[in-house]
Amino acid sequence: MKRLLVRPGLLSVLLGALLVGACAHLKEGETAAAPIRAMTFNIRLDTDSDGPDAWPHRKEMVAALIRREAPDLLGMQEVLFHQKRYLEEALPRYAFVGVGRDDGAQAGEFSPLAWRNDRFDVLRSGTFWLSPTPDVAGSKGWDAALPRIATWAVLRDRRSGETIRALNTHFDHVGSRARAEAARTIAEWVASDSGTPAVVMGDFNAEPGSAPYRILADTARSGLVDTRSASRSPPYGPPGTFTGFDIAAASEAPIDHVFATPDFTISAHAVVTQHWGGRLPSDHYPVVVDLEKER
Repeated sequence: MKRLLVRPGLLSVLLGALLVGACAHLKEGETAAAPIRAMTFNIRLDTDSDGPDAWPHRKEMVAALIRREAPDLLGMQEVLFHQKRYLEEALPRYAFVGVGRDDGAQAGEFSPLAWRNDRFDVLRSGTFWLSPTPDVAGSKGWDAALPRIATWAVLRDRRSGETIRALNTHFDHVGSRARAEAARTIAEWVASDSGTPAVVMGDFNAEPGSAPYRILADTARSGLVDTRSASRSPPYGPPGTFTGFDIAAASEAPIDHVFATPDFTISAHAVVTQHWGGRLPSDHYPVVVDLEKER
């Protein structure tokens, strides 16, 4: 069999032609959009009642896990002000936005949104309450037990120049009507700027098949798809996301989700079960999703 010899100069020409062909669809001044990794992570609030699983004993694990997974977008839940401050210091490559749900400042749990500050510039950001009075700090909605919020940002991708929207939230754990109404509120937020791709993530306290999940996973109603079911590769990890700090727990269904508009192709979805000798960084597993912007 004859060997095909390619001169080094010719090889460079061939590779260059391939690159030109791959980028021919880009407009002048654009660069190919890199995949975006999104993570939602309920880190569990700091409470002494957790004993050996209390925040001081696991905060370094939380920060280490986030650094290892290296999300471009990060949504967290059950974050108290001092926990947010710790993570801001431990994760200097991220910019954070968000307010406490009790007073719109520092009181109560945050649902902060963070992003890689070397990847995105923030254009606008804000928080609204999941209630009939979304601009009233501390307001509770419908049959909710507690005030609930959604934190959002409009971001410009420094690599591609494109704009995306991201939203992070935590639905009520008691009020079934509150969860359904919150899902409708999020759907309205997505529809308010349907021309801009969006990622919606959080602890929804809602399993697949529940009313709020059905609202958000129905593209015709919400403009979103469930990234787990839309993933091109098989979802990695267990289906359930809540553990109660029990590494042997095996919840049958997730309550933590990442949704996205159909502008994205979902290349991978994972429930991350990282532990340290059986010790878990939180009572929820984080969900990590890789998205690619459609062109």
